[in-house]
Amino acid sequence: MNRAQIGAALRALRVASGKEAKAVARSALMSPSKLSKIENAKMTADATDVERILTAIGVSDEVKAEYAEAARASVTETTAWRLLRRTGFHKGQQAVRALEAQMSTLRLFQPSLVPGLLQTPEYIRAVLHRHRLSEDALSRTINGRLERQAVLYDNTKSLRFVITEPVLRWRIVPPQMMAAQIDRIVSLSRLPHVDIRVVPLEIEQHDIANHSFVIRDDRMVTVETIHAEVVVTDPRDVGLYIKKFDGFEQSAVSGDDMRSLAEGIRDGFLRERETG
Repeated sequence: MNRAQIGAALRALRVASGKEAKAVARSALMSPSKLSKIENAKMTADATDVERILTAIGVSDEVKAEYAEAARASVTETTAWRLLRRTGFHKGQQAVRALEAQMSTLRLFQPSLVPGLLQTPEYIRAVLHRHRLSEDALSRTINGRLERQAVLYDNTKSLRFVITEPVLRWRIVPPQMMAAQIDRIVSLSRLPHVDIRVVPLEIEQHDIANHSFVIRDDRMVTVETIHAEVVVTDPRDVGLYIKKFDGFEQSAVSGDDMRSLAEGIRDGFLRERETG
């Protein structure tokens, strides 16, 4: 299907359901104007948009699978950071929050930064600083990310994080703030449905930690590159990321061993503060 066919199909499904456009848009967490543009082929619907619209309409799993597969025909979708900056990073946070509300399992690999769902407000501000946002845009984006973190306390979901040891050592914020950030990771690791693992530097590795990625329900992978956010939905490619995640997960330490490693690094930051 092309853009026009997908849009027309989504509109036909909505009309057949008897639901008004405003109600569907609200449930899909998008504006009525965006839904209208998608239905009228004035805007391309990515895999995430289609998934949210179909969920809001309430179609059967068979119909959802059919049209979701059509949306995946493009295989990989790329959105440049400059475009996200133009539309507003806080809106991006809202879109991700909607996606996370619908998922049941998240697997996240991060070799360079503390994952967004685990970040403290101070850490979030430091990470976003590189985007040169206005103070208003920065505040709204920080609040959006903090609101997303509510998913951490939804025990119906399985949340699995694998980070590398350098993540805990990379000085994004001053030592005392790094110590607080590590404390948050340790605290969240005690939630029964949250699994946080760390790949130690001392363990020999047989794979390369190329870049971060997020897998949602074995059907979608989000990759953040220097210039853009890339969404991968082809099952064959998703499988490659699942295999890579599983490999690093097996080589990482978890539970008390993870907490012991993290607390040792935290104590090092605290000693810097005492002697500074």
